[in-house]
Amino acid sequence: MRAQEVLDIVLATKVIAVIRMSDVRRLSSVVEAIERGGVRAIEITMTTPSALEIIGELAVAKRAGTLIGAGTVLDAQTAERVILAGAEFVVSPVTNAEMISACKRNDIFVAPGAFTPTEILAAWEKGADVVKVFPATSVGPKYFRDLRGPLPQVLLMPTGGVNIENAGEFIRSGACCVAIGTALLDKELIAAADWDGLTEKTKALLESLS
Repeated sequence: MRAQEVLDIVLATKVIAVIRMSDVRRLSSVVEAIERGGVRAIEITMTTPSALEIIGELAVAKRAGTLIGAGTVLDAQTAERVILAGAEFVVSPVTNAEMISACKRNDIFVAPGAFTPTEILAAWEKGADVVKVFPATSVGPKYFRDLRGPLPQVLLMPTGGVNIENAGEFIRSGACCVAIGTALLDKELIAAADWDGLTEKTKALLESLS
């Protein structure tokens, strides 16, 4: 899927679910549960064991309209590898120009990480489709409202500290979407294999963004 098509889906659904799990045996069940809840963009971080293989398997088995991407991508070489594995979008906690260029060459949506206004604008000018503001927990929704004044053209995505209670406030403050991991992937629900509970939590998140 082309970068613009991915961007359209991300902007429409307003959320990327970030999966960072050490125990991958239940990962496919987690993905299915949040898919049923309405999330269409699912990020597998490269810190997940066997991340490349998992991305490849999910890319083949995914539902129509679901996006599988890679997170914690730090360099161009890793970007090329995850794209070959089937990733349709790439997310990073940092801005690496070569990594962005690798994604642009392959027409892959890329969201590099930045924090200060200078870093955010630099990431945008290097070709980011969306700039990941990380860690958002350090600044909160007001920071996004403040950024919208001087940088109205930049699409911003908070990551880190986003939860069901504040996700909607980030959107109302100017974020185009949110990335959410731990706060959505409830450890107790996963441990209990309560997939219906996880689906309902996902639905509640999406409802909070409307």
